[in-house]
Amino acid sequence: MRREYACDGVLAVAALATGCLAWSGHVLLLPASMLFPFLWSMTSHRSAAAVVSAVYFLAASRGLPQGVVTYYGSDLWPGLQLCLLASSSFVVVHTVLWERQRGLRKGWRYLVVCILMATPPFGILGWAHPITSAGVLFPGWGWMGLAATLAALAFMTTLASPVVAIVLSGFWIWSATHWTSPPVPPHWKGADLTLGASLGRDASLIRQQQLATRLKGEIEGAAVVVLPESALGLWTPTVERFWTRQLKGSDLTMIAGAAIVNGFGYDNVLVDVDRKGARIAYRERMPVPGSMWQPWLAWFHGSGGARAHFFANPVIDIGAARAAPLICYEQLIIWPVLQSMLYEPHVIVAVANSWWTVGTSIGDVQRASAQAWARLFGTYLVVSFNT
Repeated sequence: MRREYACDGVLAVAALATGCLAWSGHVLLLPASMLFPFLWSMTSHRSAAAVVSAVYFLAASRGLPQGVVTYYGSDLWPGLQLCLLASSSFVVVHTVLWERQRGLRKGWRYLVVCILMATPPFGILGWAHPITSAGVLFPGWGWMGLAATLAALAFMTTLASPVVAIVLSGFWIWSATHWTSPPVPPHWKGADLTLGASLGRDASLIRQQQLATRLKGEIEGAAVVVLPESALGLWTPTVERFWTRQLKGSDLTMIAGAAIVNGFGYDNVLVDVDRKGARIAYRERMPVPGSMWQPWLAWFHGSGGARAHFFANPVIDIGAARAAPLICYEQLIIWPVLQSMLYEPHVIVAVANSWWTVGTSIGDVQRASAQAWARLFGTYLVVSFNT
């Protein structure tokens, strides 16, 4: 019994290291997460599987408590509570589907785990998913690469795990030596801003004018410029008229984040503005649970929080290009990007207002995840973040 506890302790330490390494924000380290199914499968009993799962997820989410402190201006305790709450979905699924015997049956069970953690409702909190490493292991393979990664994850829980690990290491080394970042489409530009917490909260005309001045600096050689999440603040008729006038006489198209208030709360959106006018191009499918998406508010107050549009608008048309938009949190979970890829987009547009992640690995993990998905499916990638 003591030997089992000692082994489980070693597995927990290894899970800690795996979570920290894989989700450090370096895209080429994502495949380290492929070790987690092996660690999970080697535990001696169900409670140990729960501990190993929790340690891995909390290590991967280590930036969340500090991010919550920055966002809300609070102490560390609320951030720790949110981190523990977020881990519950991951831990419950991995605990319930664990079994002692290693073999094909456990492999099938882990395959179910992967699917559950990639799709709602469990997938709503399904970040740190090892499947994200598919783009590093099998760049350009598309859906075949995704299937190969799923199969490898399942076999990592069986007696074939040493052979699978060796094969994956070979793909990893080959990919690392030949790695190139996803290209940006010709005549597209993603504008990174450094406006901190004021972005989206300063609704003054002066701020809009500052952004317009910044945009003019991005125009040369560009047909499409992408601005971060929340860049335009509240989207009102006045703001719409301002930006339509700014682009009058220009061939430029601007894609920018904004918010639309309605009777149920608000929508986190991307707007498409050009000289002809403006339209709401995209409504966020999965806002950040807790801080943005708060469906329980409707039970008490009737409205509030950002609305989740789950499976709506997976792609948008920007000129002749079909784009897969991913706003902030959608870059960390699985089903939004996979749903978009069913429509064969030409480019992934990843935007975020990530000022609150400064000093943590969260923003880098978002970028790394977007790069991995773009490389897996061979698409262009445009990134625009505010810090």
